[in-house]
Amino acid sequence: MQSLIDHARTFPAKIADRQEEFERLARGQQPQALFISCSDSRVIPSMFTGARPGDIFELRTAGNIVPRYRPQAACGVAGSLEFALQALQVPDIVVCGHSHCGAVQGLMREQNVRTMPLLRRWLSWAEYRASGNEPWQTQGLGEDPTAVAQQHVLTQLEHLRSYPYVARRITSGRLRLHAWFYTVETGEVLACAPGSRTFKPL
Repeated sequence: MQSLIDHARTFPAKIADRQEEFERLARGQQPQALFISCSDSRVIPSMFTGARPGDIFELRTAGNIVPRYRPQAACGVAGSLEFALQALQVPDIVVCGHSHCGAVQGLMREQNVRTMPLLRRWLSWAEYRASGNEPWQTQGLGEDPTAVAQQHVLTQLEHLRSYPYVARRITSGRLRLHAWFYTVETGEVLACAPGSRTFKPL
């Protein structure tokens, strides 16, 4: 923790020669994209995208989960999504999964999260869980955690399309959705082209 504190203390001095840039940011933001990724500490979107302050509006959740549209539910993900689209008018949304994802491992094997009831409840919004007390399912996605994590990204894109204001913007050509996958050990980013279910190097 001390290294984080030390960096925060010296940060104003480090950006002193960029004062005009930061003053401009204080007047408002116009990010290039909404970037939905996992909360995992090994996944730093600005590191592998080269994003500068103001470039991406980040939304990070355990397992990069986007619950389906539920108009009556109070949901931080839905609220952030609504703000990004309706207030900031972002033209692109990236959902980025990653290798070695603990949330995906929890989806594949419920015993991994059995002692974390709040996390289990959150993971249920990924919609791989059968109703009642039936076992969790990954809908035939298999046992390969990389393949499951990649298909999980595509499921979350489908959830995004359930939001009326997302669907309207896609139809009118004002919004594009992107499926990415970050490989922790190599830094490689894969993407899935529209209409495909296969991830290839970006």
